[in-house]
Amino acid sequence: MKLKKPSLPSSLLYAVPPCLSQTRLPYRAIPRRVRVSSSTFVNTKLVTLRNRPVNLHIYCSMAGTDKRRSCHHDESPTKPNKKKKGGRNPEKNLLINLHSCSKSKNFSAALALYDAAITSSDIRLSQQHFQSLLYLCSASISDPSLQTLAIDRGFQIFDRMVSSGVSPNESCVTAVARLAAAKGDGDYAFKLVKDIVAVGGVSVPRLRTYSPSLLCFCESMEAEKAYEVEDHMDASGIVLEEAEIAALLKVSAATGREKKVYKYLHKLRECVGCVSEETSKIIEEWFCGEKASEVCANGIGSDIELLRAAVLKNGGGWHGLGWVGEGKWTVKKGSVSPAGKCLSCDEHLDCVDTNELETENFVDSLVALAVERKAKMNSCEPMADFSEFQEWLEKNGDYEAIVDGANIGLYQQNFADGGFSLPQLEAVVKELYNQSGNKKQPLILLHKKRVNALLDSPNHRNLVEEWINNNVLYATPPGSNDDWYWLYAAAKLKCLLVTNDEMRDHIFELLSNSFFQKWKERHQVRFTFVKGCLKLEMPPPFSVVIQESEKGSWHVPITCLNDEESLRSWICITRQSV
Repeated sequence: MKLKKPSLPSSLLYAVPPCLSQTRLPYRAIPRRVRVSSSTFVNTKLVTLRNRPVNLHIYCSMAGTDKRRSCHHDESPTKPNKKKKGGRNPEKNLLINLHSCSKSKNFSAALALYDAAITSSDIRLSQQHFQSLLYLCSASISDPSLQTLAIDRGFQIFDRMVSSGVSPNESCVTAVARLAAAKGDGDYAFKLVKDIVAVGGVSVPRLRTYSPSLLCFCESMEAEKAYEVEDHMDASGIVLEEAEIAALLKVSAATGREKKVYKYLHKLRECVGCVSEETSKIIEEWFCGEKASEVCANGIGSDIELLRAAVLKNGGGWHGLGWVGEGKWTVKKGSVSPAGKCLSCDEHLDCVDTNELETENFVDSLVALAVERKAKMNSCEPMADFSEFQEWLEKNGDYEAIVDGANIGLYQQNFADGGFSLPQLEAVVKELYNQSGNKKQPLILLHKKRVNALLDSPNHRNLVEEWINNNVLYATPPGSNDDWYWLYAAAKLKCLLVTNDEMRDHIFELLSNSFFQKWKERHQVRFTFVKGCLKLEMPPPFSVVIQESEKGSWHVPITCLNDEESLRSWICITRQSV
């Protein structure tokens, strides 16, 4: 049957562009809802319409309003709308609603959802459902009005989880451990963690998993149980943070365990550095107490040479041999001068370096990496180049500073006529020589390609040859990374390293962040050139960490606003017999 061209209302004709309304081609009958995209009008193509005995509607979606799509869909019974929200899985709906409750901290609504779900035959609770519920329970124990309910319902939910055969993950165990600790049941909280470790698998305990049981035991003064949790954490490779160390320090001090107090003071020194006000009060209370005045030096107090040797071996700032001196302690709060002098006792603080073992491991790692990277470059003799430098350094290694030549020569040279600036490098070398108490030249590390280019320049040849003849300049071989060389030399010789390199990538990833930050603080010298004038930023004269001197005194830095050193308070702890 031949279709007639429908007569369009004038209002509709005004709603479409002329290119469509003025066409002479015949229309077909159109469906009840038709979306006409913006591309149709841009390309001036005719919309193909189908015959359907329904009302006429045209939906135009222009490019600027594509994000605001019509929510209408084809409602033909033969094509059900798959995107319709009502068709969503009930388990999925429940999980979305529980997540919403978690975000808004709506504990009562989450419990209502849970109660409805367990009475429904259409919903099977999964690990994710239980995790959201347990999280809300543990988050609600901080509210005194909800604490009892949160604990009771939390354990009910966890019991149902286990009885349903759903395995708890680390997040679930952490939440239940917090509930147990809030109830005062540290034993159950610890048992949960031990069960995870015993089972193994993907659920690995973290610090937050252990913390509830550890803090619970410390609060209830069950010191031995707290130490057991700590041992378990050590075996799992979990590193303590300030809250946990402070709690162990407090329970050790309260129960008169002086050796443990000494241990946790050093844990704070190693893991924390500056302590909070709360932790500083625990330390003050210990040293002001009667038990602290009774601890003695165990025979090492008079062996000053032994103590000095231990401090030197450890890199300065601590000896670790136990309490030194006898009698009561004098505890004062004061400050430290910019030069590192304690204004309470006149003792000078150390710039703490890495210890001998850490430095040896550092050097060995650098050698291994240099060899590995060179081997990956398909070199016939991957070890030859770097081992040659090691031998050369053994013969000539009497340097107080190592210089990253490329970093200095290319500093601020990113302009049109910029290039390698030998005068900048020369200025650094001269300044280091002048500042050296022994008038020693530094060692410059520079790539061989760069050295050859400088030798080819008549303006630079004489100075570069002089440096080479005086063993002031070492040319690193082709295919190698000069970073390996200057970092190895500085670590091996335990001397200064002049570079602005942040050392954030490649070889530096093999080091722990705490170790490498300590090493850089002690050894890295930064530089600037302001209007051609050199300024060297030397390492700080002292380290802002807990320090134990060979005299037996202690100095404890306290955190301050924006780490402004002029505002920082220190606890100065000395003994009358020292």
